[in-house]
Amino acid sequence: MGFIPRFDIAEVEITYKFGKIFSECEKINGSSCAYKIGLEMSKNYIEHHECFNIILLNQANHILGVAQISEGGISGTFVDIRIVYQKLLKANAVSFIALHNHPSGNRNPSEADKKLTQKLKEAGEVLDIKLLDHIIVTTSSYFSFADEGII
Repeated sequence: MGFIPRFDIAEVEITYKFGKIFSECEKINGSSCAYKIGLEMSKNYIEHHECFNIILLNQANHILGVAQISEGGISGTFVDIRIVYQKLLKANAVSFIALHNHPSGNRNPSEADKKLTQKLKEAGEVLDIKLLDHIIVTTSSYFSFADEGII
């Protein structure tokens, strides 16, 4: 037998902080509720730089939590699909809503936004975690991929 080396292995952890970021929406019942949450989450940077967030949901569309995935620059942010699903899997989420802001105030999706939405949807199909919507948040309005029939 011999010496067996010991390896330290990192563990991913989810932190739960009690409280609601938006008390009006305990359950997602449409894009306007998701927009209100997205607006509240992005209030400190909405017109300054782009961030990408997710709302994690259970089977009944009750909110399990929210998570910021990435923070970028004025015209974009990088979203690693693996980080998104890491958080969803650790929280036992069965569905989610993606949210990101456009500092320009233009609510229309870019080609990159459309490609990201498709990648998120396809990855979820393999894991049986459904992307319900992708909301682009601005200070005055929003764009919902689900409402527009793109998802």
